[in-house]
Amino acid sequence: MASVAGVSRATVSRVINEVPTVDPEIAEVVRRAIEQTGYVPNLAARSLVTRRTGSVALVVSEPPEQRSPLPFLERLFTDPYLGRVTAGAQEVLRPRDIHLAIIPADPPAHDQVVRYVRQGHVDGVLLITSSSADPLPARLAGLAVPLVLSTRTDLADVAWVDLDQAAGGRLAAEHLAGTGRTRLAVVAGPADAPFGHARLQGFLDGVRAAGLREPEVVPADFTRPGGEAAARALLAARPDVDGVFAANDLMADGVSTALRAAGRDVPRDVAVVGFDDSSVAAQAHPPLTTVRQPVEDMASAMARLLLAALDGGTPGGAATFVPELVVRASG
Repeated sequence: MASVAGVSRATVSRVINEVPTVDPEIAEVVRRAIEQTGYVPNLAARSLVTRRTGSVALVVSEPPEQRSPLPFLERLFTDPYLGRVTAGAQEVLRPRDIHLAIIPADPPAHDQVVRYVRQGHVDGVLLITSSSADPLPARLAGLAVPLVLSTRTDLADVAWVDLDQAAGGRLAAEHLAGTGRTRLAVVAGPADAPFGHARLQGFLDGVRAAGLREPEVVPADFTRPGGEAAARALLAARPDVDGVFAANDLMADGVSTALRAAGRDVPRDVAVVGFDDSSVAAQAHPPLTTVRQPVEDMASAMARLLLAALDGGTPGGAATFVPELVVRASG
């Protein structure tokens, strides 16, 4: 191929690897020769030179103890959150010709994931985790590979992106109180999920600031069936409830379904507010009022932090996003 272009092999290599010092006219000659010959670079050899694989792992980690009766993979690939994360990350990585490898990581697979990353199969890791007890972030942080988390962390030289989760919880409380709801309840996430805990605390702060009685708190597992079960327990404990905040849209949809099955009109009898503004919120019956989490933008920010580290920037970094309330028909 170098002979067709009339240049050295080293020049061809520099053009393929997009080295900016190559004369533009020479680079164009080489690109035309590549097109003419149908030349395909040897990626294995290229990676030896660049020390890059051209791949980034999107690791979705399961907490050490499963609380849901649904299998991890079933929950993972039916939750709209993963699709939104993937779309946001791809928007940043695709223009750099970086492949995104999605790796589910329930506890039995943690050792395998660590080995995969340590062996150099990927250039960096975007890690989605929801549990403060998850050991995987610290294990991956100990490897010589750039790492970005989907939640704030104290791990040294590890970047993170998060939402002001507590502010989102307060938005939900202020909305319900502002629409005249006085007998409130929360369908909360698991206690070991930091973002779920922050949403709950923000909601409680908002309820107290409004001068309302303490809401009933029912824990659940971020799934639609979990929301339905929580709503049934809630109605048994506080049948006069007139406003419910669920810590994600899947649970909110489950709450709404269970309330209607029990003969409660949503929102006339009970208003329901979710969290995330996922596709579930718009498709629910009735469509959900929810706190918007800009997941795609947050995933893009994670990818940019990772690219900055790969390009030789200072490890670490952080970005915090601001939630917004989206009002629909559920309350």
